[in-house]
Amino acid sequence: MRCGAARGASVATTAGSEPVELKATRVEVDGQVATIWLHRPHRSNAWTGRMHTEYRWILADLDAQPAVRAVVVTGTPPAFCVGGDSDALAGHAARGGYDTGLAESVAQPGYGVRPEFDQDFAFQLAMRFPIVAAVNGACAGIGLALALFCDLRFVSAPAKMTTAAPKIGLPAESGMSWMLPRLVGATRAADLLLSGRVFTGRDTAEWGLWNSVEPDGESTLARAREYAAELVRTTGRTAVAVTKAQLYGDLLRHDVGAAIADSQRLLDEAMKTAEYREGVAALREKRAAQFD
Repeated sequence: MRCGAARGASVATTAGSEPVELKATRVEVDGQVATIWLHRPHRSNAWTGRMHTEYRWILADLDAQPAVRAVVVTGTPPAFCVGGDSDALAGHAARGGYDTGLAESVAQPGYGVRPEFDQDFAFQLAMRFPIVAAVNGACAGIGLALALFCDLRFVSAPAKMTTAAPKIGLPAESGMSWMLPRLVGATRAADLLLSGRVFTGRDTAEWGLWNSVEPDGESTLARAREYAAELVRTTGRTAVAVTKAQLYGDLLRHDVGAAIADSQRLLDEAMKTAEYREGVAALREKRAAQFD
């Protein structure tokens, strides 16, 4: 197992900004799968500008490592992320406005792919690798938004979650009003967004929100990492990256004909690659494909 960084270590980044010392996050790279921990356990991994800055830096650094083909995001047990730190929320109230708390020089992973995704946390949709949320415990507010903008989501059955915002006099935050209806439908999204009520992974098991609901936090992380490892072992890296771009690009347009035309163009391009030739050869020879 190779550790890309641990708490207190510096992460080199190609995002045009200085390396950052990790204090609110941890990251580990095992083969082709990286795991990021939101790491403020004394505050149930509550979100801060520091955590946000580090999270962006880590993703930019991982994006610059060709060997990394999937990323799992979780929280240091027992929580995933309980939303904005209460001290930071009090600061917003005192200032009478929102402050992201981001550093002046901040990494921009996924930026530049298409302008619609140059925002938090939409940039995750533009990244080349799948990002898998392992919601291992309590998850609220901005922590839930982060999970919703991941490509896949695994959850602990007893994990308590809430959109939180209306309970503290705020509207839906961080694009949840865009993403949540696309995952669970407008009626269920309205329930969660308008009420701010607490729900669990078990309560929402059949909503289409989760790829899997697991018994507890430990098994949730294990399942997410297992899925990520299986994905990189059995699929072509270019095929996955292109398919991810198709998926979210087509969410933004309403022209099925254009989507079909693009898919035909992309198929033609893919059929010229060594990745496709290996996939076909493995199929014909009844063996596992050996992708890079």
